[in-house]
Amino acid sequence: MDISKAMAEQLNRQMNREFAAYYSYLGMSAYFESLSLKGLAKWMRQQAMEEQGHALKIYDFLNSRNGLVELQPIPAVAAHYSSPLAAFEKALEHERGVSDAISKLRTFAREQDDQATEVFLNWFIAEQVEEEDVASEIVDRLRLAGDSKDGLLRIDHELGKRE
Repeated sequence: MDISKAMAEQLNRQMNREFAAYYSYLGMSAYFESLSLKGLAKWMRQQAMEEQGHALKIYDFLNSRNGLVELQPIPAVAAHYSSPLAAFEKALEHERGVSDAISKLRTFAREQDDQATEVFLNWFIAEQVEEEDVASEIVDRLRLAGDSKDGLLRIDHELGKRE
């Protein structure tokens, strides 16, 4: 079953968002490395790889439905933040934007009567619930730690355990 050109265009935009998230999170990882916060850097680098995986999932879906994959430029991203909290607040903001974009994308698929794409996007919606929850929890913990270097190092150590 071939995908419509309009649906493929929308999926290509989302794929670009996912690649941009990969790039953004890699920049955050570099920022944490520069602060010698190896645990936060590891966590963010793994998050970057997860976002790359999301982009490739869309890439594969487009190919499986005979859609044209159109790789688009990725905008430059920040690699410096005012604090670890500011970086994670940006990540949470990004995840909320992705959730909104995917929700609109699924609505578009429904309007196009593209049930295959709608079902495909359900996985992303469930994934975004988890993504927002985890990012929100880390933001809350960093806020609780405040200016405590011990608190920050504890969070750094815990996030470094991510597999």
